Amino acid sequence: MTYGASSDGPALPHGWVSGSLAEIAQMNPPRDPRAFSDSTQVNFVPMRAVDTEGKGVIGPETRAYGDVKKGYTSFLSGDVIMAKITPCMENGKTAVVPELPGSVCFGSTEFHVVRPAPGVIPNWIANFLLQDEVRRAAQRAMTGAVGQMRVPASFLETISIPIAPADEQRRITDALDELTSDLDAGVAALERVRSKLTQYRASLLKTAVDGTLSAEWRQKHPPTEPGTQLLKRILDERRRLWEKQQLRKFREKGQELPKNWTVMYKEPIAPDTASLPPLPQGWCWSTLDQLADIAGGVTKGQKFSPNDETRLVPYLRVANVQRGYLDLSQIKNIRATEEDIEALTLRLGDVLFTEGGDRDKLGRGWIWEGKLPECVHQNHVFRARLVPGVVQPKLVSWCGNSYGRRWFMRVGKQSVNLASINRTNLRSFPVALAPVAEQEVIVESVEDHISIIDHLETDIAAKLKSAQRLRQAVLRHAFSGQLVPQDPSDEPASELLSRIGADREERSREAAAAKRTAKQATKSRPSAQSCAAKRPAATRGH
Repeated sequence: MTYGASSDGPALPHGWVSGSLAEIAQMNPPRDPRAFSDSTQVNFVPMRAVDTEGKGVIGPETRAYGDVKKGYTSFLSGDVIMAKITPCMENGKTAVVPELPGSVCFGSTEFHVVRPAPGVIPNWIANFLLQDEVRRAAQRAMTGAVGQMRVPASFLETISIPIAPADEQRRITDALDELTSDLDAGVAALERVRSKLTQYRASLLKTAVDGTLSAEWRQKHPPTEPGTQLLKRILDERRRLWEKQQLRKFREKGQELPKNWTVMYKEPIAPDTASLPPLPQGWCWSTLDQLADIAGGVTKGQKFSPNDETRLVPYLRVANVQRGYLDLSQIKNIRATEEDIEALTLRLGDVLFTEGGDRDKLGRGWIWEGKLPECVHQNHVFRARLVPGVVQPKLVSWCGNSYGRRWFMRVGKQSVNLASINRTNLRSFPVALAPVAEQEVIVESVEDHISIIDHLETDIAAKLKSAQRLRQAVLRHAFSGQLVPQDPSDEPASELLSRIGADREERSREAAAAKRTAKQATKSRPSAQSCAAKRPAATRGH
């Protein structure tokens, strides 16, 4: 069935009719006329209190009437509230307002309010609005700026809805409640398992980088080169590579080597072991600065001179660098000089760290696995290029994604909701260094465990998608009359619709009559000016 201003879907069951939502409900009704003192506590429903996929209102609050009477949406228990802003609408933040003390509620300005007419069950409307077809139609009708798009009230006023007899609405919504509650229980169980897998993944990384995972192997295989000796070998190789690079630079420029040029070498930052926990025998603490060459990336929007040779090249943004994997689904291009491209093109095994932004982005990262033939990184992403052949890149990244999360939060620059690290912070980052053979054992073991976790998470994701498809199939059956048997003795929905229309006309006449009466009373009441004019002149001045 296609939903919009009209519906040309299949024939409705006997006794059903199709009408606009505005025919069976009031859209965004005026505030309840009851008077309250400003200190009176009333119900308040923020957007976060409305669960997704129609699971209801969770944790409503109370606030003083004086704080919410202006600038918030008002509604009553029994009304249907629907998020109108993206992405809350698409996520199914639609619910029937439960019975709350005093019934009067206020909430986010991003709610549309639908007040069902007598004889229309609120859950009938809420479940209708939760259908994927309706949500897609609402999304197409959205207006506004990107990221702030909203469903207009006119969409709800004109959308066509199948209307079942009142008794059948009740039977269908009761069946839907039973089926969806069972489905919700199954989904909740899957979500709990997924949460436990996330915890297990974090625990696995912790045991990998603190030596617990390889403890049994280590007892049987004493290291031939402990971490301290390995670190010395790395530092020697690091210096040798620097000298080689300096010699090449002088040679390319045709310059003679200056005297004592080797004193220009900057020793890397050593770890502050006083604040670090003990490591297993054969391990030692190092810093990222000791193990790698660390570089920032290409600055977005930089200016170039006419003589600069530039071209577009793919680059990694913070959004591409996730915790434990790279998301390469959307790769953008950036203009850079050939010199920057040559210096910053990623190589297999480079370890990536994000500068920050939101707290969850602080220092997160993964390794470059060569999925693109040529790619650089933005300046908000740092690259650590390890001394080749002696340290496993995945182990370094796992250090950053395990205990590194707390470490980066401690040393990074903090603001209210944002955090960031700089290159100096990253150079000081402590890395637990295991002997080479043990590194290989740890990586192999972790990858075996992670492959199982990935398989289980993929299976859970598939089951959750299946549950969502089943939920939508149940809703389609409900609104096509296939969920419960029809009862020929039910009052036809056309009678309900006629009664709703008659009640609305009667209320409209009563409101018009009350308005006329008030207007006449105002006309017949003498004004203050006319009373003063009729008083004797001698008394008007007193």
